[in-house]
Amino acid sequence: MLSTLSVAERPQMLISKGDTPFTNSVQEMDASFPVWVGSAFLFVQSTSQKIDLSNLYMNSKQKPQVFKALKLALSESTGSGINSLSILKIYCNDNQLIIYVKFCSQEACRSFLQRYRDGVVQQALQTQLQVTLSLVEVPIQTELKVGSENLHEILDDEQRCLQYINQEKPDRLPDEEIAELEESLRALNCQLEKSKESLQNESNPLPPLPMRSLSVDSSMQPKPTFIFQDEEFVDRPLTSEDHQKFSKLVGKKWKQVGRSLQKTCRALRDPVIENLSYEHEKEGLYEQAYQMILKFIQSEGKKATLQRLVSALQDTGLTSLAEQLLGIHPNEDGSS
Repeated sequence: MLSTLSVAERPQMLISKGDTPFTNSVQEMDASFPVWVGSAFLFVQSTSQKIDLSNLYMNSKQKPQVFKALKLALSESTGSGINSLSILKIYCNDNQLIIYVKFCSQEACRSFLQRYRDGVVQQALQTQLQVTLSLVEVPIQTELKVGSENLHEILDDEQRCLQYINQEKPDRLPDEEIAELEESLRALNCQLEKSKESLQNESNPLPPLPMRSLSVDSSMQPKPTFIFQDEEFVDRPLTSEDHQKFSKLVGKKWKQVGRSLQKTCRALRDPVIENLSYEHEKEGLYEQAYQMILKFIQSEGKKATLQRLVSALQDTGLTSLAEQLLGIHPNEDGSS
């Protein structure tokens, strides 16, 4: 689980580890605020025991790559360009990163909240970290906080979230470390652009191939994978067999699994889970669990994957059921 320390406690904790307090005057910054500005803290933590994001970020060789992944993922999330969101500071705490984010536009912030609520931000972070760190997979979980308010609990109330973020004016400028990382990233982008232009200017006697001749057989594309108990498994959409096996074996803990899935699935908010419990109470636990996963599949489509269900089972302590879904113990039927 992500740390439950309040944002107010963060600076003291981090300063004790050698961080230096900021010196920018809040009064001086107020005069430079645009019409709409706000800030929030994004907590990012890997759910894999093999990946410690804070250690990777504190490693001088890995830090630029981690920053690049975070910057690209968050910039994409606003849909309004790179200048509508900026990173002011990145804190390290145990195995999680705490990103202090400044929003410079209400529409950019609204777009970010919508994408965050739909799981797009989390997926972008996973993808960018995976690509830049050259890892098979970087499963993560996130939380979004303003002060002591956890916006996870009120994401459906977009206007209220915007109000909290707008009220929390940023109290610092980007620190020197962030400024240096930003400059390094800009220099790298310029270098890549020059290399691209140089290649384009070179003469090529061969005519360009038609686009259709460059198509790649989807069967040759690498399949997504995930790590479970130090083993790699191919990820895939849930099948009817997965659906039925889960419903048969999960028992009374189906609600807990549903609440874990609701972190990235809006269709499984608490009222929905309680309604399913009430509507199918007479039909028993199997039908209640079956309807919950059906709701998940109908809402998420191909994104209702084995990895997401296995992660939810791990969150709720149902490791043995996850093993059976993955075929680790194929001879067990879970019957009591």
